[in-house]
Amino acid sequence: MMTIHPTAIVHPGARLAADVQVGPFSVIGEHVEIAGGTTVGPHVVIEGHTRIGRDNRIFQFCSIGSEPQDKKYANEPTRLEIGDRNTIREFCSFSTGTIQDGGLTRVGNDNWIMAYVHVAHDCMVGNNTIFANNATLAGHVSVGDWAILGGFTGVHQFVRVGAHSFCGVGTVLLQDLPPFVTVSGNPASPHGINSEGLKRRGFSSEGIAAIKRAYKTLYRNGLTLDEARKQIAAAAADVPELQQFSDFIADSGRGIVR
Repeated sequence: MMTIHPTAIVHPGARLAADVQVGPFSVIGEHVEIAGGTTVGPHVVIEGHTRIGRDNRIFQFCSIGSEPQDKKYANEPTRLEIGDRNTIREFCSFSTGTIQDGGLTRVGNDNWIMAYVHVAHDCMVGNNTIFANNATLAGHVSVGDWAILGGFTGVHQFVRVGAHSFCGVGTVLLQDLPPFVTVSGNPASPHGINSEGLKRRGFSSEGIAAIKRAYKTLYRNGLTLDEARKQIAAAAADVPELQQFSDFIADSGRGIVR
C-alpha cells in the first residue's frame, strides 16, 4: 500500500508504484517514476526526468534528478536512471545528464552509497559499488561493477574507474584506474591489486595470480605503456580474468594511473 505523508508534495503527473513510501516534507516532481518497494525519506527532493527502480532506500535530505551543474545546460529534458536495491544515504546529490553527452546519468543495482556523495551529469555507475562518505564524481565519469571509493575520493571528469578497483580515503583520480587495482593519494598512485576483494567474489587463485602478474607487467617491469599493453593482451588470450584488464588499458583516453 502506498504511503505518502500528508506534508509531502507529489505532483499529479508523477508515477509511483502502489507500495512506494514517501516521508514528511519530500517533493516529487512531474516527470518522476518510482517502482515498487522503494522508500523515500523525509526532506528529499526528486525532480527532473528521473526513473527509479525497485526496493531502493533513499534517506533524508537527498537531491535526486536536479539539473546538471554545467553552465552549458539550457533546460533540456535530460534524464537520470537509478536501478534496483540501492541504498542512498543522507545529503546525496545526483544530477541528470547533458545533451553534450548521451543526455543520461545512470546508477545501476545494489550499490551502497553513503552520505554526501555527489554523482554529476552523464556519469555511469555499475552494480555492487561502494561509495564512502563524500566521494565525488565529476561529469562523464564511469565506475565499473564492485568498485570501492573511499571517503573523500574525488574523480576528475571523463575518468574511468575499473571494476573491482579500490580507492583509499582521500584519493584524487586524474587518470583512468584499471580494474582490480588499489590506489591512494593525491594524485592517485598504485599499490597492488584488490586481492582480498577478488577472493570474496569468487576469483580463482590462478586468476588472481595472473592478475598480479599483469599488474607487475604494467607497473613494475619498467615497460612503456604500449609494451605493457602488448604483453598483457597476449597473456589475456589464455586467461579469461585478464580480458577486461587488457581491454581497459587498451581503450584508455585519459591515460592510466601510474
